Amino acid sequence: RKLVLIIAPMIVAIVSCIATMALLISTGNTIHIMSSMIPIFIMPIAVLDAIHILSEFFDRYQESKDRATAIRHVMDTLFTPMLYTSLTTAVGFLSLALTPIPPVQVFGIFIAIGVMVAWLWTITFIPASVMFIKPETLANFGLTEHNAEAASHSLMTRVLRRVGQGTFRYAKPILAGTLLLTLLAVWGISRIVINDNPVKWFKPAHPIRVADKVLNDHFGGTYMGYLALRPAAQLPEPPHVSAAFAEPMRRRLIGLKAEGVNGAETVFAALKAKAEALDRSAADRDAFFDQLQTYAAQQTDAAPDALFDAWDAAGLFVSAQAQSGQTFKDPAALRWIAALQDHLLTVKSPDGRPLVGKSNSIADLVRTVYRELMAGKPEFYRIPDTREGVAQTVMQYESSHRPHDLAHFVRTDTWRDTSLWVQQKSGDNRDMKVIVAAVESYMADNPPPLGIEAEWFGLTYINVIWQAKMVNGMLISFLGSFAAVWFMMIILFRSALWGFLSMLPLTVTIGLIYGLIGIVGKDYDMPVAVLSALSLGMAVDYAIHFISRAKEMQARYGSWQAASGPMFGEPARAITRNVIVIGVGFLPLLAAPLVPYKTVGTFIAAILLFAGVTTLFLLPALIRLLESRLFPKDGAAFMCRCGTCFFAAAAGVLPVALNVQLFADVAWTTVSYASLACIALVALLCFLNGRRKACLMKPSNLSDPSDLSDKTKETP
Repeated sequence: RKLVLIIAPMIVAIVSCIATMALLISTGNTIHIMSSMIPIFIMPIAVLDAIHILSEFFDRYQESKDRATAIRHVMDTLFTPMLYTSLTTAVGFLSLALTPIPPVQVFGIFIAIGVMVAWLWTITFIPASVMFIKPETLANFGLTEHNAEAASHSLMTRVLRRVGQGTFRYAKPILAGTLLLTLLAVWGISRIVINDNPVKWFKPAHPIRVADKVLNDHFGGTYMGYLALRPAAQLPEPPHVSAAFAEPMRRRLIGLKAEGVNGAETVFAALKAKAEALDRSAADRDAFFDQLQTYAAQQTDAAPDALFDAWDAAGLFVSAQAQSGQTFKDPAALRWIAALQDHLLTVKSPDGRPLVGKSNSIADLVRTVYRELMAGKPEFYRIPDTREGVAQTVMQYESSHRPHDLAHFVRTDTWRDTSLWVQQKSGDNRDMKVIVAAVESYMADNPPPLGIEAEWFGLTYINVIWQAKMVNGMLISFLGSFAAVWFMMIILFRSALWGFLSMLPLTVTIGLIYGLIGIVGKDYDMPVAVLSALSLGMAVDYAIHFISRAKEMQARYGSWQAASGPMFGEPARAITRNVIVIGVGFLPLLAAPLVPYKTVGTFIAAILLFAGVTTLFLLPALIRLLESRLFPKDGAAFMCRCGTCFFAAAAGVLPVALNVQLFADVAWTTVSYASLACIALVALLCFLNGRRKACLMKPSNLSDPSDLSDKTKETP
């Protein structure tokens, strides 16, 4: 309620945003759909630590009524939690660097930088700004009583006190309810459909969406997928060409002899000798056949009548061999393409929508020209029966007024590469995947002739690949950041159990939100994919502050029952204020013109708000039931707990392994074995360390209740 105290956090937020964006631009990066959201993420995050400082200052100032004393107490209390919350938030965003999508990497790296810039300004600028406030301005500032739980100062205080009482009294029902919700979330997650469509990033009423619908209703389809077709085998090049058609030459010679052609053996022997000579001198396959055809033509012109038929047959043989590598002049290949096109028109989505409106290929062109050559009769809309017939249709088309259009369908110099244009009525990635699966199934049931292979390309297919990389990248990013944050929690709280508890609220929250996405049928698209990694580092902040203050309160009051009331005073109020600020801080994204911005704003606000609520309900309930294990009377040193060391090693090795595999391109098998070896080595060292005198000095220290390991045998 003091404007002078509000200004300082806003200055920190604005300066952090400006510094981060300046660094982004100065390093040569551009503004795109991801980087444009950086200020909106940094702004609410930047004020979180300031809220804790000012909230604690508000509750402590009236004790001494001295700014320096109060701010020192505040910083002594909050420095470590603020450091770790900032580090976990930065790690959560930095994990996006593990994704194979450069814009997402830039987004994560620079938000991580912005978070740490905000932390640095907060711990320096906020205390300094407090010291410049006049004492008379703070005369009525702060709680008038030290024990905030003893009096009702606001609706928030009263509600939080009730929450604290409820979590202590109904701990088991709270955990049972959480378990049921988790099972529901697992079922919802199993129903998630992975899909994206960049056109749907615009609102339904946007002109682009309207035009998209109209065009796809009236035309074959505006979304293009291309199927590249080519034979798997490579054509032989000199000096191996003559050997490749030696067998066809032998078979043709046998045929000519059977037909009674005079001098066939002599002519084909001369042709073979010339071919072998050209095989040693020709620059490439085309030059080989050009020179061999020229030779055959010259010999035919100069041949005596007795050998004319043999040389004429030899010339035709050479011409046929020159065209034998032209796969897509083969009628069998063209008929197979035409049949595939007919099959594509029958492909439908799971809900019965036709997915392909039209397709275009070299087969369409050949059939159309052939029909026109046959007086336009409909029954001749088919592929000619011979290569020569196909060649004639191609020649006729090349004589038309648009001969260059042929190159859009086939590589005209070799006739070994062609593309099938597939016009789709939907740009959804899941629909493209259905088409891809349909083509694969058709090719398995109807193997293409001449060893033809297929490969997809085009923008619609690129979106499918991009989405697959995004989903896999985000999964790796989430696992890496989860392990890194858990490792930091174990180090911070010196206990694997405390570290595990700190991760529960955000894990439950993310599971519930993603389960809800599956239940309501929302597509798992780009913005939804990035939410888990984006929110992980921020959502754990509540647990860090709650657990840090809970341990402090329990140490002060001696039991959780006595500490629960004070815990739901000032500490819970600060967490609640953070929940409100950071949740509301992302809501301006709802005013953005693009749907991904709205999705990110809605779901990240929901995740962070629900994570705060889960922290305030789930953690105190767990502490109530696990009090004896969480607050041991005699705790062993960190390095004396084998279980804690083991889980710390596992959590620390996982993010390192993920980074090594991604950036060093090491095989997963190698990384897995190396990771297991590191964890086993740490476990062995911890086991040996646990046998030291310092660890075995007191029986009460032999089995640390806060440890997740099995009980250690007592020493005599």
